[in-house]
Amino acid sequence: MTAYSSIDPELEYNYNNMARRPDAPELLLQLSELSAVYRGRADAVLDCVYGNGARERLDVFRCGQAEAPLYVYIHGGYWQRGDKSIYSYIAETFNNAGVDVALIGYPLCPEVTMTALLGSIRKALVWLFHNAAKLGICAERINLSGHSAGGHLSAMGMATAWSDFAGDLPADLLQSAIPISGLYQLAPLLPTTISEVLHLTDTEVNGLSPASLQVGHTAPLLVIVGGAETPEFFRQADSLIENWSRPGFVIDRHIEPGADHFDVVARLASAESEIFQRIIGWLR
Repeated sequence: MTAYSSIDPELEYNYNNMARRPDAPELLLQLSELSAVYRGRADAVLDCVYGNGARERLDVFRCGQAEAPLYVYIHGGYWQRGDKSIYSYIAETFNNAGVDVALIGYPLCPEVTMTALLGSIRKALVWLFHNAAKLGICAERINLSGHSAGGHLSAMGMATAWSDFAGDLPADLLQSAIPISGLYQLAPLLPTTISEVLHLTDTEVNGLSPASLQVGHTAPLLVIVGGAETPEFFRQADSLIENWSRPGFVIDRHIEPGADHFDVVARLASAESEIFQRIIGWLR
């Protein structure tokens, strides 16, 4: 088991976003309230069961247009907190733009390991592909995204060889990936309080760091970072882009002006924001 006896203050400052944003609980509450309102009027199928775990549920929000792209979003919370219900507000903006949305819920650490948590995300994507017709969404237009820990998990989706993972899946299960302010190298988290409940093994630190892995296919990748993020989040994004860049693989980066770790995802509530416009233009 990888363990540190002391906290690195510089890394703690860079990664402990809640400590730098004391109003974060109030912001998340506002987003939750906005989300609850939209769930009450949306064309949605809520709490679809994709696994046996209590949190292995996902929500699908339909825009009402045939063969629309599907934006699959994985919430953040450092793999140990958060809930899909907070982020239903994202679906409203995308639905209004002619995009279907799926929000994935997943089990959290320390109740499960990071490896098991990733397994739930993969299970959810397989379930979406197999049940797309019943849900009225397009299995051939799955675009995977997520914020923070969800950015990490969406990158791990890109590093998955889907046709090897399950024999009836196409290699191009994902049409694009859009990680937002994600974590792509896990080792820097170890000497921080964030890692205390993750119980990462050496094998997981190496095997679950997307920037150290071979990408499973060549779907386009848009890496997004908030412009007011700490240097470590920029370094994380740069490491993914640098290590995954190769001929024939389309990778782009967007820096959302003036947005910190919380603002960058809150801006998805605005169709006029740069981040929303970039994502809409990226969907396949």
